[in-house]
Amino acid sequence: MPGREEIETQQLGRLRALISEIRETNDFYRPRLEEAGFASSDPIESLADFAKRMPFTTKMDLVWDREEFPPYGSNLTYPLERYARYCQSSGTTSVPLPWLDTPESWSAMLECWQRVYEAAGVTATDVIFFAFSFGPFLGFWTAFDAATRRGNLAIPSGGLGSQARLQMMATNGATVLCCTPTYALRLGEVLAEQDPVELGEIPLKKIIVAGEPGGSIPEVRRRIEALWPGARVFDHHGMTEVGPVTYETPGKPLSLCVIEEAYFAEILDRETEQEVKPGERGELVLTTLTRTACPLLRYRTGDLVQKGWTDDADGKRRLTLEGGILGRVDEMVVIRGVNIYPTAIEKIIRGFPEVAEFQVTQTTRQSMAELEIAVEPIENLAPDAGGLEGRIGKALHNAFALRIPVRLVNPGSLPRFEFKSKRWVKRETSDD
Repeated sequence: MPGREEIETQQLGRLRALISEIRETNDFYRPRLEEAGFASSDPIESLADFAKRMPFTTKMDLVWDREEFPPYGSNLTYPLERYARYCQSSGTTSVPLPWLDTPESWSAMLECWQRVYEAAGVTATDVIFFAFSFGPFLGFWTAFDAATRRGNLAIPSGGLGSQARLQMMATNGATVLCCTPTYALRLGEVLAEQDPVELGEIPLKKIIVAGEPGGSIPEVRRRIEALWPGARVFDHHGMTEVGPVTYETPGKPLSLCVIEEAYFAEILDRETEQEVKPGERGELVLTTLTRTACPLLRYRTGDLVQKGWTDDADGKRRLTLEGGILGRVDEMVVIRGVNIYPTAIEKIIRGFPEVAEFQVTQTTRQSMAELEIAVEPIENLAPDAGGLEGRIGKALHNAFALRIPVRLVNPGSLPRFEFKSKRWVKRETSDD
């Protein structure tokens, strides 16, 4: 494929260097490499050869490894005294997993964030505001450290409420906001309630979102940008297990470009485990090429994506995820024979500007799953919201050919979230 040779040559060189580095010292991968026939000093022939022979790494492999070798597991390439950074996964799909990095591996992830900032058009004069709690989650810290490394004024706001954060943004002239899509919505709601004269101007130009698929959902983007006039949403995604993976493709707001210098990415059919064609959907599988301290080889991320290509300004053809992260394979539910992803529900509900927040309750009775959706209207449409329940119910029926109950709740009654949202509630019911 034109424009791919240089990228793939670099990937192969970094993969060979990675395998050489971890072959003898990483107790987690040594037996796996031996099983795949990569235990000798003979170089890997090609990326396709690696993908054919190397077994997958799964989330449960990592969970079991940490249970057997607590607290950090055996996926450590170097002696423990070389590690300087601790993070842990959010626990969205399993128990929180600790991750250790050396200064070198941490620096490699900061380089990936530099790509994110460059693609977003962040300049040296921008003031970047981080609306995070600054818990032990990798994304917050790498984004912050990368900003300070590039010379931007970086403002943390852990422990502050939304009003205090808005005041700090105005006082310091924040031009870039980093947060989850959910919190960008919440902070925008609080902004609308403030006295603009008392608060002062917030010269926000960009909102870099991550942590949830919402940044590549058109309806969510429009809602965020409506709440923040003059600011543009820029999407990005990553995982604690692997680091910062993608940035919004320049000129294609609903597409994420893989940072292929740092990752060998595969998009595989879940059943055949073969690479899908452009335009087809599959599971994203990642091999880290520069995070050698705690590498992952052919890691099944669980992210459902659609394969695409884009040509950058240098004429290189790069792998893209069209539509961003479409969902997670482990979050799909089957409702009366229909496959439904939470992102599909959100896309429909966020298409109604009258909705301030929503919550989906999934109940299971006699092994059958059912959904009910609670919708919170914006203040000025309460209490009946002009037939909002019926209109949302009709849109859901048109999309899924299912009748999903929708009920209105009082404004302000549903929870708000700073980190990843928890809008999907599961409840077990009796079989009586």
